[in-house]
Amino acid sequence: MKKFYVASSFNNIDTVRYVSNYLKNRGFIQTYDWTKNQRASTLDDLKVIGSQEKNAVKEADFIIVLLPAGKGSHIELGLALGLGKKIYLYSPNGDIDNFETTTTFYHLPEVEKCLGSIEDLIEKVTAT
Repeated sequence: MKKFYVASSFNNIDTVRYVSNYLKNRGFIQTYDWTKNQRASTLDDLKVIGSQEKNAVKEADFIIVLLPAGKGSHIELGLALGLGKKIYLYSPNGDIDNFETTTTFYHLPEVEKCLGSIEDLIEKVTAT
């Protein structure tokens, strides 16, 4: 079965868990669940978590990026692009197509943009 990683911010932790649990219940394998972590409080914590997240992106067949996301998620997006991974980029409000708030990397062919409900995203991911 396919392996996945979900990148986002702590603000979206419930949605990350929802998507991850849905996929795991359908046989997908999560490479790393960062939602089990507390926020890093030391530089050593950042080093350990960074290594785990980097390895998770490398092991994944695809990643999901849930917006809004922070700088770490965007670095994970960059890693996934560099590794040639399939990327699902989810935006609940369409900001990814707003020229004032988007980035060039959101529009590369490896990135499949998903707008609408979280269920729309899940349907797109599980249909592939």
